[in-house]
Amino acid sequence: MTPTALALVLVAAVLHALWNLAAKRASGDGYLFVWWYNVASAALWLPVGLVVLGRAGWPLGWELLVGPAVSAAFHIAYQLCLQAGYQRADLGVVYPVARGTGPLLTVLFALLVLGERPGVVAAAGGLVVIAGIVAVATGGARALRHRPSTGIAWGALTGAGIAAYTLWDDHAVTTWALAPVTYFSLGCTLQALAMTPGALRRSRAGAATAGSVLRRSGREIAIVAVLSPLAYVLVLEAMRTTPVALVAPARESGIVVGSLLAWRLFREPDPLRRLLGAAIVLAGITMIVA
Repeated sequence: MTPTALALVLVAAVLHALWNLAAKRASGDGYLFVWWYNVASAALWLPVGLVVLGRAGWPLGWELLVGPAVSAAFHIAYQLCLQAGYQRADLGVVYPVARGTGPLLTVLFALLVLGERPGVVAAAGGLVVIAGIVAVATGGARALRHRPSTGIAWGALTGAGIAAYTLWDDHAVTTWALAPVTYFSLGCTLQALAMTPGALRRSRAGAATAGSVLRRSGREIAIVAVLSPLAYVLVLEAMRTTPVALVAPARESGIVVGSLLAWRLFREPDPLRRLLGAAIVLAGITMIVA
């Protein structure tokens, strides 16, 4: 992995941890919260994506429709599972389990199906990163506010969604050579459009309205809308030059930031174990770069 690719992935990891903290703080209907930040992301990024597309001479093709459409489906499933997990379990369990399951499945698929060969030391580094994530995820279970099994289940479902969209998006930006900014901006737009009928139904049902969710969680919606797309565009750029089997584990270094902030802000337990997990993750990243 080149220094540039590593820098992109590490910055993305920090941004990812920060927007997940905002998602954990959100209150109200989870579906409407996800819908709102997809709408805001589309409003921010679609004009940028169209400018990039125009400067490239408007290279329209079926890939530019199919790629973002499939990605949008995977991202919606991931986003709803993640938000449901945050509403039902501790951040310190859901986040590291999700971020650990995702790269584990991604690396296995990349090695066994895609035939990627990142090298013995780098592949071992990926496993070390995952071991560090496990160390963070299993600490302080008796002191958690919710049953650990609930967080593990939602985290694993979320991780499966991460693996699905990571592998698909890697295919889209490498094999099909789609520009990451345009690709992701179209995906955000399709996510917002696909979720709009459900948002309207929920608002009409009266249990929660889009307006009430915006008033209660407007700041969190704005944070996720800005940081989530920015973090993932950086990851897509890194994927253009680096095998996904290396990018996927390295980007999970954000669980170090997320887990420590979960302890600091939400008073979740066992900071020493989380620091040990952080050290293991950093050692794994060093092996990946070597």
